[in-house]
Amino acid sequence: MILIDGSDGEGGGQILRTSLALSLLTGESVTIDNIRANRPTPGLRPQHLAGVRALGEIGNSTLVGVSLGSSRLTFTPGSVAAGSYAFSIGTAGSTALLLHSIYLPLLLRPTSPSTLTMTGGTHVSHAPTFDYLRYVWAAWLERIGASISLEMSQPGFYPRGGGVLTARIAPGAIRDGLICTTMNRPEGAEIVSVVAGLADHIAVRQAKRAEIVLKNAGIRSTSRCETIAGGTGSYIHIRFPESDVPNLFTALGERGLAAENVGQAAAEAAIAWHTAGQPVDEHAADQLVLPLALADGPSDFAVTRVTQHLKTNIDAIGRFLERPIVVEGDIGQTGRVRIG
Repeated sequence: MILIDGSDGEGGGQILRTSLALSLLTGESVTIDNIRANRPTPGLRPQHLAGVRALGEIGNSTLVGVSLGSSRLTFTPGSVAAGSYAFSIGTAGSTALLLHSIYLPLLLRPTSPSTLTMTGGTHVSHAPTFDYLRYVWAAWLERIGASISLEMSQPGFYPRGGGVLTARIAPGAIRDGLICTTMNRPEGAEIVSVVAGLADHIAVRQAKRAEIVLKNAGIRSTSRCETIAGGTGSYIHIRFPESDVPNLFTALGERGLAAENVGQAAAEAAIAWHTAGQPVDEHAADQLVLPLALADGPSDFAVTRVTQHLKTNIDAIGRFLERPIVVEGDIGQTGRVRIG
């Protein structure tokens, strides 16, 4: 039995996701205490509860202490089975983080494909959006030999949720590590500004502010505005389609926040990445370190910013795998990750 203190490091939900996925992959039982101890509302929230139960279902596992608000659970893994699964979070909890919880066991263990249909939030704060999953996360995974296709049939915004994300996972080993230490700075960006159930001018205002901020930083851009059906909300994302590495930067609208501020936030995030000149953004870094720790080959990649999130994830991985992972650089600064 591996014992994990959920208050270590960042003390959030990532320790839970990584530990349970590795429990299924290694066959090691795990007890996690102090779950999400460093969050304003500690313990299992609906999103995390859905992830734990989903891992239990795909892995025919035994769960003890799994209930809303629980701060301690024990997970005894079984055998992972491919199939068609449907999971509902029941709130606007992130479908992306639910997918992050369960995709690796279904990718690496069965010999047949799986389909996951997840209902919840697709564009919510403190989580990857559907667009980030499609343009960045899935593209990085494809680069290291994993195949996951994604579809959003309906968006889901806070507080109502109701978004539907479908992921199709083709089984197979991750044979390639990631060697990515340099990048060519792209000259142009693509802005997509979206509204659902709101006035069209909100999307226009988001896009115009993003264009101005990028122009002032010397980055040319094109933009388009879209109106989509389902839910009520807005968002904007900025891509660099000519870049040699995947990248996308998003900001979400919220009640009381001016549309111009949404556009500015996305543009500033894009400029920070562009200025840093490092290929792997801070969010992709901690999402990639787990599959790369399971890859056949070594990895060496440069990151825009070293985060506590990244270091916490590496510490959790080290409880299950004897794989050397070294981070160079201080938290908040550019850095480099090497996996032997």
